[in-house]
Amino acid sequence: MSTDTEKTAAIPSDALKPPSFPEGGFKAWMAVLACWCVMFNTFGYINAFGIYEAYYKNSFLHHESDSNIAWIGSLQAFFMFSAGLISGPLMDRYGPRLILIPCSLLFILSVMLTSLCTQYYQFLLAQGILGGLTNGLIYTPTLTAVNQYFFHRRPLAMGIASSGSSLAGILFPIALNRMLHQSPLGFGWSVRILGFLMLTLNLIACLAISSPAPKRTTGSPFCLEAWHHPAYAFQIAGLFLIIWALFVPFFYIPSYAQSIGINTNLANYLVSISNAGSLLGRLLGGLLANHIGRFNTLIGASAICGILILSWLAITSLPGMIVFAVLFGFFSGTTIGMFTATIAMTAPRPNVIGSYLGMALGVLSLASLTGTPITGAMISSYGDYRAALVFAGVCALVGSGVVFVARVCWAGWELVA
Repeated sequence: MSTDTEKTAAIPSDALKPPSFPEGGFKAWMAVLACWCVMFNTFGYINAFGIYEAYYKNSFLHHESDSNIAWIGSLQAFFMFSAGLISGPLMDRYGPRLILIPCSLLFILSVMLTSLCTQYYQFLLAQGILGGLTNGLIYTPTLTAVNQYFFHRRPLAMGIASSGSSLAGILFPIALNRMLHQSPLGFGWSVRILGFLMLTLNLIACLAISSPAPKRTTGSPFCLEAWHHPAYAFQIAGLFLIIWALFVPFFYIPSYAQSIGINTNLANYLVSISNAGSLLGRLLGGLLANHIGRFNTLIGASAICGILILSWLAITSLPGMIVFAVLFGFFSGTTIGMFTATIAMTAPRPNVIGSYLGMALGVLSLASLTGTPITGAMISSYGDYRAALVFAGVCALVGSGVVFVARVCWAGWELVA
C-alpha cells in the first residue's frame, strides 16, 4: 500500500496556488510547545480519570454504580471534544490567543472547584461539565495551530505535541495515588496542587501560541462541504467506534486489576505504566507515519488496540496486566496522536483546519460521552468485565476497518471543496 504522507489535499477551484506550510521555525515549534502544555492539561488529565474513578468508588461516591461514576469522566471527555464545534471556527476567524487566555483561567477554576466537591452532582458540574468544556475550548485551537504550521512533518510535530498527555498520564496517577493514599494532604489539597501545576503550563501555552494562517473572514462558521467527501465522512465514522473503545482501559484498568486480586497501589500504577507506553507510541508513531503513511499507521494501531482489548479477557495476573498496559498504551498513544493529523489532511486550506477538526471532534464527543457508561452498565449488569471488553474490542476492530475504507477513498477521490 502506498504511503500518504506526500499526498496533499485537492485545491479548490478558486484558489490561486496550493497552500504552503512553514514546516518549522521558532514560532512553529513554540506552537508545538503550547500544544504540548495544553495536551498535558487536557487529554493527560482525562487519562488519569481511572484514579478518580477508583477513589470516588471507595470514598465520596461509594453508594454510586460504576456506570454513574464513569459519567463524570465521560462528560469531561464529551465536552472536551464537543467544544471544538465552538473553538474550531473561532480559531479560524480570530486566532488562538483570544480563546486560550480566558478559557485557560476557567479550566483552572474548574480544577479548584473539584477540590471542594463531596457530592455526585458537584463532581458532575465542576469536573465533568465545566472542566470538560474549558478543556475543549483550549484543546482544538492548539491542535489546529500545529497542523497549520506543518504538513510533511505534521506526524512528527503532532507526536511530540501529543506526548504531553502521555507524560501527564504517567505523572498524574502516581502523584494522585501518593498524595491521596500515602500523605496527609487529603483530596482537596491533592487536587489543588495539580491545579497550580496546570496553571503554570497554561500560562506558558498562552505566551507561546501563534498561528501562521490568514484569518477566515467570510463563509459559514462550519465547512459542511467536508461531509461530501467520503474520506472525511468514513474516517469520522470509524473514529467514532474507535473512541468508543479507547477510553475503556484508561477508565477501568485500576478497578479490573483490583477485581483479580491486585492491591490498590499496584492497580493505580498500571495507569501510569499504560501512559508510559503511550508516550513512546506517540513519538515513534509520528516517525513511523512518515515512512508508511498516516492513514496506514492509524489503521494498524487501532486494529491492534482492538486485538489487545479482546486479549485482556484472558489476563488474571499482575505480570499479564503490566504487559497489557504497556502494549495498549503504546498503540492507543499512536492512534490518539495520529487521528487529528489524518483529519487535517482532508482540509483544502490551512484556515479551515479548525472547522474540520471542530466538526469531527463534535461528532467524536458523542462517542466519548457514551462509551464508558455503556461498558460501565455492562459491568454492573453482568457482574464482570467480559461483555464490556468484547464490546470495546469489536468496536475498535470494526472502526479500523471503516477508517480503511476512508483510506481507500482518500487514495481514489478528489476532495470536493
